[in-house]
Amino acid sequence: MLDFFTIFSKGGLVLWCFQGVRGPAAAATAPVNALIRSVLLQERGGSNSFTHEALMLKYKLDNQFELVFVVGFQKILTLTYVDKLIDDVHKEFRDKYRNEFQQKGTLALLNGTFDFKDDFTRLLREAEESSKTRAPVAMKTFEQSLKSQKTIKCMIETRGEKPKEKVKPKKNKGSKKEATEVAVPGKAAAGEKQLPGAGDREELSKDEILQKNREEFFKRHMKAGERASKSPKPEAQKEKGKKPRVWDLGNSNAKVLDYSNSATNGSAEPGPVEEFDPDTALGDRNREPGRLYDLEYESDDETEEEKIVPNPSKTSAKKGGLGGMFGMLKGLVGSKSLTREDMDPVLEKMKDHLIAKNVAAEIAVQLCESVAKKLEGKVMGTFTTVTSTVKQALQEALVQILQPQRRVDVLRDVLDAQRQHRPYVVTFCGVNGVGKSTNLAKISFWLIENGFSVLIAACDTFRAGAVEQLRTHTRRLNALHPPESHGGRTMVQLYEKGYGKDAAGIAMEAISYARNQGFDVVLVDTAGRMQDNAPLMTALAKLIAVNAPDLVLFVGEALVGNEAVDQLVKFNKALADHSMAQTPRLIDGIVLTKFDTIDDKVGAAISMTYITSKPIVFVGTGQTYCDLRSLNAKAVVAALMKA
Repeated sequence: MLDFFTIFSKGGLVLWCFQGVRGPAAAATAPVNALIRSVLLQERGGSNSFTHEALMLKYKLDNQFELVFVVGFQKILTLTYVDKLIDDVHKEFRDKYRNEFQQKGTLALLNGTFDFKDDFTRLLREAEESSKTRAPVAMKTFEQSLKSQKTIKCMIETRGEKPKEKVKPKKNKGSKKEATEVAVPGKAAAGEKQLPGAGDREELSKDEILQKNREEFFKRHMKAGERASKSPKPEAQKEKGKKPRVWDLGNSNAKVLDYSNSATNGSAEPGPVEEFDPDTALGDRNREPGRLYDLEYESDDETEEEKIVPNPSKTSAKKGGLGGMFGMLKGLVGSKSLTREDMDPVLEKMKDHLIAKNVAAEIAVQLCESVAKKLEGKVMGTFTTVTSTVKQALQEALVQILQPQRRVDVLRDVLDAQRQHRPYVVTFCGVNGVGKSTNLAKISFWLIENGFSVLIAACDTFRAGAVEQLRTHTRRLNALHPPESHGGRTMVQLYEKGYGKDAAGIAMEAISYARNQGFDVVLVDTAGRMQDNAPLMTALAKLIAVNAPDLVLFVGEALVGNEAVDQLVKFNKALADHSMAQTPRLIDGIVLTKFDTIDDKVGAAISMTYITSKPIVFVGTGQTYCDLRSLNAKAVVAALMKA
């Protein structure tokens, strides 16, 4: 039983609608709008089905006339005729109103009346009957089975006979001795028995095998005599004990490396003032303070000439100059609509290119499938090739993917939290070693330069040195922005309780402390954890559920390929499974780190955004506090499409 079937244009005009369930006429509005927002506008048309609450929606695109056919039914039902029905309706509707679309164009959609009820009822009845009258699959007869092809002789097994199977020789100590035995020439059975491991000698005669065995025997005895004649040289006696290695360019003064007198965990005593070069920590001195620059990529503006490859299946008998000229023009002029056969070779090359650029293989396939569905049946423009058309469509799809539904504006949200007299809380999570603490310090520096005070909560109570790392960053940030420059106000402070404590409790205390002390932002650093570690994922879900941060950022490195999909999917699934709330809190945005190490292999940005539909908020591009950028979608796509 169908809930609805609707036909509308890509411009949003509903041409015809069928409603199979009693209820308000707008019952199909919410599912279709969700389909448009989540699939059609986000270039995620790799699959022809979409689930919205209790409904399953299947759709088909007509790119020649810019039409969309959508059918909706309850997802608990198994309707085998839906695919056939949507194909039949698509073909019937096109054939019936083809002339109106071709002659009038957009006016046919605005002023046309589409009486399609009787035709749809007939097609629905035929599809339902075809699914019912489908003949059951007949069983194979004995003559059609493989058993009938076997002879009786091969089925008979005699007692004591070993099955004819290749048994791998067991490697034991006795096998070496058997392999080294030499056949005696006087015995008749010597040539008949094969040595283990002598499978390559089966084709040789008995005399040749005997001659080889003799040569190997003499070689072994000659080598043994040479080894015995050589007397071992007396080795120089090594001095006992270990000596410390002194590097040529290193510092031999151990006092420089002694940090044992620093403040212990939880103490309020300030640590030693660390001397460092501000230019090394800041990088570019000519930048504008507090500004987050866009990611830049230098791409070659020279467009490569498209090579027109003639179709090998259609070979012409005449290969003269005029024939080649007209053949080239025929390949360029837009005289026909694109078919799947035309696009398959180009899409296969595009898929391999995306995978080589570090896009996850599964997502590269879905992207190419989405582009194929978007272009199939579309009439090509004048003087354009299939390659250029597919490449342009793929570029548009990639730019659309990198500009997801929700845009995260941290500064605006911090100002909004200030009006409510509460701190703005950001939680960082991710796997081990991706740079959570380092990029947290960069974001702290950016917030300080925009005039906001920051409290860093050291909730990584597991990794050795995590608290000390944040303490070092805090000292450096306070040295770059001393309280004297901000009216005596401390711009960044570390809240830590040492190791082995409950991370959720430390985060809660830090938020309460920030509210009482008037801090603007709280940045919560968490321990790195693998996505398969259930206890640690439960602890992270507890931290997020208890403290309800304003922003949950997943920190991922740009070096990963297929692993990015697995990490994000399992992180979101773990947060949903281990949360007690009815609407669990998932990842809100992504921080992409180590972007300066990948050259033009920027596929991880596509993989992460595609799988989560969440924006990339920050991009880490270096080792100084200023190496923080915002994502520029066009720059990433330019790097991705570079040959």
